Amino acid sequence: MRLMRVGAPGAEVPVAHIADGTHLDLRPVTADIDAAFLAADGMARARAAIAEGSLPTIDIAGLRVGAPIARPGVVLCIGMNYAAHAAEGGSLPPEHPVMFYKAPNTVVGPYDDVRIPRGATKTDWEVELAAVIGTTARYLSSPGEALEHVAGYTISNDVSERALQLEISGGQWSKGKSCETFNPLGPWLVTPDEIAGPQTLGLRSWVNGDARQNSNTKDMIFDVATLIYELSQVTVLEPGDVINTGTPEGVALSGRFPYLAAGDEITLEIDGLGHQRQRLVSA
Repeated sequence: MRLMRVGAPGAEVPVAHIADGTHLDLRPVTADIDAAFLAADGMARARAAIAEGSLPTIDIAGLRVGAPIARPGVVLCIGMNYAAHAAEGGSLPPEHPVMFYKAPNTVVGPYDDVRIPRGATKTDWEVELAAVIGTTARYLSSPGEALEHVAGYTISNDVSERALQLEISGGQWSKGKSCETFNPLGPWLVTPDEIAGPQTLGLRSWVNGDARQNSNTKDMIFDVATLIYELSQVTVLEPGDVINTGTPEGVALSGRFPYLAAGDEITLEIDGLGHQRQRLVSA
């Protein structure tokens, strides 16, 4: 099942994307795809309504595509979760997951503009697999039960301003991660049964059509199940929370590519999860 939200910011409509290219209006089931929907067994209710054939079709042509989950309670991010990416930033692979927070209001649609902060010169791209939590997870007993708490997966661009993140951060990465529009998400929230597994997905990015990142989630240092298990030991994961699981090598921080500038275009894709495209504009 692939769910999405379309319409103007703050007025998005919940929609199911069907394999034949049609779209079904989910408003008979829910007003939005949000924490309350997930907590009330909304995914099962949506699946049942689709199977019954009771939902009307909806024409989304020309409509903006929003993030597939309404503003999350928290965006939890994992740093340096691919060894090659850690190395290109001058770090050794971590012994434990590196966790930091992004402001939830950074989440925008997959095709929305990304705004370069005032005075910024080191804005960077990061294609990531995002896991959206469907049921509360706290003090899980093992990674083996972690994926039961995932509602679905989507594409995340963990946009970063490296000077704010690393040079004048004060020791915390969140300053360089929480600028407005710094987390394009979507286009779809894809249920786990629609993909072979979270550790078998190719992920890629381009800037102005030139290849940047090309890797696979099998190369994660800590797999998605381990991340959810580890996070549940230090915080309560709630329905609608978004976990950005880390980015592979190929970012501007490596020194191999220029940082982003106004007018640049980023394209990102992950197997089975669709693609994103953003234009860079000045704030």
